Amino acid sequence: MTSAMPPRWAESLLRLVLNSRDWATVSGDLLEEFRQNIRPTRGRSAADRWYIRQVMGFVVRSNVVPGVLFGGAFVARTALDWLQPPAEFHTRSLISTLVAMSILLVWGTIASWKSGTILAGGLSGVATTALAALMSTIGTLLLLAIWHDPATLQAIEGSGGLSEVFSLPVMLIVPGVLLGAIGGVVGTVAHWGVRRSS
Repeated sequence: MTSAMPPRWAESLLRLVLNSRDWATVSGDLLEEFRQNIRPTRGRSAADRWYIRQVMGFVVRSNVVPGVLFGGAFVARTALDWLQPPAEFHTRSLISTLVAMSILLVWGTIASWKSGTILAGGLSGVATTALAALMSTIGTLLLLAIWHDPATLQAIEGSGGLSEVFSLPVMLIVPGVLLGAIGGVVGTVAHWGVRRSS
């Protein structure tokens, strides 16, 4: 079992979420556990699933903060639209768009700074928006459970309806990838610039 290898794509994903200086240690520890304990006792398919779960844990943990910030901003905006409907939505839309873009750009930059690759920024964008979509769905359901009086239901319809509230976070995954990748360019350039100068 000393030559057993986990799925290559999962190893590549792990590289994207780890700090470049921690990659060898963390990857080596996971590979050792995979080869010595998991694969011999569980077999190939179960061992591969175990390894993938470990990697996904790293992906989620590395994007919890931006996911919570992004999802929290979305839920806060939804609550404002429902409970304090504005005469026009332009200003709120502009502010919430700038907040979302900032979160994705900054976290894409940080992810790529740590790993040294642009792809880490794109992955951060996917993970951040996916976690935010989950959080905003839960948050919106809680808002709806608390406030469902006729005035609030009318405000919901006036702000785009429930279908928009539930579908918009999922639709933001694609722009999230793009914005994370743009941040990734900045982070990667900074990462390699610092390494060359030191």
